[in-house]
Amino acid sequence: MQERFEVGLPDGVRLHVEATGPADAPVTAILLHGWTLDGRSWHRQVDALTGASGEAVRVVTYDARGHGRSSCMSLPTATLAQLGDDLAAVLDAVAPSGRVVLVGHSMGGMTIMEYAHRHPAHFAARTAGLVFVSTTAEGHTHTVYGLSPRIARLIRLAETTGAGVLARCGSWRAPRALLRALQPSIRWILFGDRCEPADIRLVTSAVARASLRSIGGFRASIGAQHRLDTLAALAHLPAAALVGDRDRLTPPPCAESIAAVLPATELIVCPGAGHMLMMERPDEVNAALTGVLRRVLDEPAPLTGDATAAGTGR
Repeated sequence: MQERFEVGLPDGVRLHVEATGPADAPVTAILLHGWTLDGRSWHRQVDALTGASGEAVRVVTYDARGHGRSSCMSLPTATLAQLGDDLAAVLDAVAPSGRVVLVGHSMGGMTIMEYAHRHPAHFAARTAGLVFVSTTAEGHTHTVYGLSPRIARLIRLAETTGAGVLARCGSWRAPRALLRALQPSIRWILFGDRCEPADIRLVTSAVARASLRSIGGFRASIGAQHRLDTLAALAHLPAAALVGDRDRLTPPPCAESIAAVLPATELIVCPGAGHMLMMERPDEVNAALTGVLRRVLDEPAPLTGDATAAGTGR
């Protein structure tokens, strides 16, 4: 049975959370969505895990602050650092004990890295596996939108300027009529060779739910984050990294650099796929996630895994 509830954060933001599976499952999979999206982007993974894992895995998704059905926030908290803190709070609220597998798409993967950086003891006490989907540990280093570097620099300049304007628009949301008109552009930037109409409708709906403050506000920290050193300390964890070879936002070099510092990571490059691998290549993403979960479940549980005892390590 699916549960829906809210997690309150210290600054008053309330996060919309959905969970399936028993609360006392030995492993909890936390699925974190990308920038301007929401937890619905993982619906094919939730369905697959719910049907295949029985009582062994609890699956949790939540909408990041300013996204989906979560509340808006003050502009200074529209940062990856804050999202890392939010993830620590969500874990304490929804999975206070037991092992956790963290699964992040795009900004969600960067959130995991920030959580590991800011809360190393908390992370070490709880995290047993990692799955990175279409994400990067190097900001916009490799992002050229599939275009020449010169044109990419111009696009990034326009994007950065536009983000600054949107960030000052508060909790307003983009008009749905405008987003429908922009669907061809959304399809080009996010998808590869194939795109199901239902998927582009879901993505457009998610962008319509994101506040303009979150659309603009998170852009700066997403472009500036560099966390390869943080990842290098996590090489002992079962992990997978997936990327589409048509990804215009986080192209294959992003996943390759993650795999380089996590040498035991399974690197999966999906031909013809773009940025939305959970939708474009659900079988590959589900297989990678199931593989990491299987490795975690096959390992003996640690004698203690209580994050409270470990502290935050900030």
